[in-house]
Amino acid sequence: MCRRFEFYTLKEDEYISIEFKKKIRHMFKSPYLQEVHERGFIHQGTNLEELDAQMFKGPITAYIGFDATATSLHVGNLIQIMQLRLLQKHGHKPLVLMGDGTTRIGDPSGKDASRQLLTPEKIDQNVAGIQKIFSKYLTFGEGKSEAKMLKNSEWLLSLNYLEFLRDYGRHFSINRMLSFESVKLRLEREQTLSFLEFNYMILQAYDFLELNRHFGCVLQLGGSDQWGNIVNGVELTRRVDAKEVFGLTAPLITTADGKKMGKSVEGAIWLNEGELSTFEFWQFWRNTQDADVGRFLRLYTDIALDEIVRLEKLEGADINEAKVILADAATQLCHGDRAVIQAKETAKTLFAPGGASQSLDNLPFIKISQNDLNAGILAIELFNQTGLVKSNGEARRLIRGGGAKINDRIISDENMKMFESDLQENVYIKLSAGKKRHALVKLR
Repeated sequence: MCRRFEFYTLKEDEYISIEFKKKIRHMFKSPYLQEVHERGFIHQGTNLEELDAQMFKGPITAYIGFDATATSLHVGNLIQIMQLRLLQKHGHKPLVLMGDGTTRIGDPSGKDASRQLLTPEKIDQNVAGIQKIFSKYLTFGEGKSEAKMLKNSEWLLSLNYLEFLRDYGRHFSINRMLSFESVKLRLEREQTLSFLEFNYMILQAYDFLELNRHFGCVLQLGGSDQWGNIVNGVELTRRVDAKEVFGLTAPLITTADGKKMGKSVEGAIWLNEGELSTFEFWQFWRNTQDADVGRFLRLYTDIALDEIVRLEKLEGADINEAKVILADAATQLCHGDRAVIQAKETAKTLFAPGGASQSLDNLPFIKISQNDLNAGILAIELFNQTGLVKSNGEARRLIRGGGAKINDRIISDENMKMFESDLQENVYIKLSAGKKRHALVKLR
C-alpha cells in the first residue's frame, strides 16, 4: 500500500480529489510527475510514491497504446500524445504501441456497442496514417530517451490459444473484470458485450507484460477509460513475473459546456491534414470557450506555466490574445510554423472587416465536374457535400435562418442552383455556414 500519498488506486471508484491534488502538489520529487500534476494530467495512479521514487532516481520507460480504428487520431487522443511528449522532455523513454493486433477485436471501453471489425488490410492502412502523427511530437531513435514505435501484432498473432489460456488466463478473475466500469456500464444498459470484446482487456494486460519483459517498460499511461485495462496489466505482471509496474491515467477532457473533447459541430478534429484542413484545426482552438483557455494551454501546449497563469487572467476582449496564442501553439506542434501563418492569413481574409482579398487555398474544398455546373447543381447539395451541414434538410434550415452565404452573399432561395457563372475568378465558389465555417467548391 502507498503510505505517504495515502492512496493506492486499484479500484475504479478511487479517485484523486481536488483537495488531495492540492495536498500532493509539492510532494512529488520527480520533475515529470511535478509537471504533469501542475498541468492537470493526473487522474488515477497505482503506487505513486514508488513510481515517483523510481522516476526521481533515473530514466524509466513508459508506453501508451493506440488502436488503429481510423486513418488518423483526433484531438481527443492528443492528451495521451502530450503525456509522452512531457515524458521525453524529462529524459524518460516513450514507447508508442500501435494496437494493430488488438484492433482486430475491439476495445469495449467507453463504447455503447460492439466496434465494427476491420480487415487486416484496413488496419494496416490506418496504422500507416496514424504513425505519421507521432514524429511531430516525439523524437524517435535508439537513444536512452528517444521514442520507439512498436506493433502488438508482433507477439499477439503468434500466440497459441491453449497455451495462452493455461499460462495467463488463470490470473484473471471474471468477478473483478465484471466490476470494471467499461464492462459494468454495458451490462447495466443491457447492451451486448461479446466474448471477443471481453478478451480485449486480457490482451492489453499481456501487452504490458511483454513490454516489461523485452523493453523494461514499467509504466502504462492512458485515458481514464483505460483504467481497468491498465490495472489488469499491473496485476498480471506482478503475478506472473513478481515485478511491480505502474499505471497512470489522465482525466476525460470535456469542454466547459460538457462536450467531449475532440468533437465539433462538424465532426472530429483530426490530427492529419488529409482529414482536416490546417485552418479548421487552428480555428478549433481559436474558438475555445473562455473558461477552457487556461486548462487547454496547460494540456495541449509547451508554453511555460508562469506565462499560462498570466494569459488565463485576461478578461473580456483581451482573452482573445490567449486564444490566438493557444491556436498558434497547438497548430505549430501538429502542423508546423507555415500552417500557423497560412491559418492566420485565411482568418484575416474571412473575418477582418474590409480585409484584402487573399488566397483561400487553406480552406477545405470539394471538386465537382464541369458537367455538373453546366446542368446546374443545387446549393443545398453543395453545402451537404462540403460537410458544412449534415443533410440537405439541414441546409434548407440554414438558408431559412439566414445563415447561408454563397460568395459572401446571403441566399434565401432553398432551390437555388449553382452554374459556371458562379465561379469566382473562374476557379471556386465560396460557401459559408454562419460567420466561422467556410468551404470552397472547385472544378475537378
